Amino acid sequence: MLPSKLRGLADLLKFSQLSLFDSDPPPAPPPASPPAVPRPVRPGPSAAPLPDVGTVVVVAPAPERAEPGVGSRHVLLQGRAIPYELKRGRRRSIGFTVSDEGLRVAAPKWVPVVEIEKALQQKGEWILRKLVEQRERARRTQAARVDWADGCSLPYLGEPLIVVLDPGLTGARLDAGTTDPQGTLSEVPRRLLYLGLPQRAEPDQIRDAVQSWLQRQARQLFEQRCRHFAAQLDVTMTGLRLSSAQTRWGSASADGMIRLNWRLIHFSPALIDYVVAHELAHLREMNHSPRFWAVVRSVMPDYQHARDRLKQAVLPLMDAP
Repeated sequence: MLPSKLRGLADLLKFSQLSLFDSDPPPAPPPASPPAVPRPVRPGPSAAPLPDVGTVVVVAPAPERAEPGVGSRHVLLQGRAIPYELKRGRRRSIGFTVSDEGLRVAAPKWVPVVEIEKALQQKGEWILRKLVEQRERARRTQAARVDWADGCSLPYLGEPLIVVLDPGLTGARLDAGTTDPQGTLSEVPRRLLYLGLPQRAEPDQIRDAVQSWLQRQARQLFEQRCRHFAAQLDVTMTGLRLSSAQTRWGSASADGMIRLNWRLIHFSPALIDYVVAHELAHLREMNHSPRFWAVVRSVMPDYQHARDRLKQAVLPLMDAP
């Protein structure tokens, strides 16, 4: 008979995304007890048991470099030579990471390369699809880079916000829409953010001023939406904190504290509402079970649409040159 780990390989290859929006991954198995006697000589590749395999997608931050002496390899996936970086370590499973820097594999020290590449080939279609998605995401992210100068544009509540430097102004002022000569709002409003900065302000000055203003707007809006959904869900929120996390839009703790990523302010109100409702629903169900999603649906029947849109959303690159 085949070893039990080999029989279960197809199930173990299932993808589990580390994301706010998917069910939590199953807990890792407890580490094996150390052997009571010295380990025998390793069998050859043909006799080595296949390792457990898990897959993870990470879009940020960029993966760390491999251990010294471990370089880039290539594996043939559906007729295409795909480079990957292999890192060995003290672990029990093979892990795949697909980011905008490519494919990276972490594997136990004892697993032969031939078995690692068999696992890669079994997930070949998924890997190729994720590599294409990452390249497209990187292209869109690069296109969203903000050139911090007078007249630059960035998204605010899902619409363009144009920055205007005004040396005669103190602080910041938002003009929510342009007007025609008769003083009525134009058909397509343009949001203008006037900043009290000189025309020759440095890019980092402009970025910091805009970011401070965005964070103030985020706190004001998030508090309002939290109160709205907390009342609908009949839960008690003890506090709100703004987060700058790289991989999470929000979190909730059992004591009622809600954390929301301030950069959600770039997105449309519907996406913000989804994250707020999601986190407050955790005050009823601290999990991602069907009961949890029923709670979310009770206040946001079309949450799946917002969830899918948020997965595809790209934040502007706000680093100053």
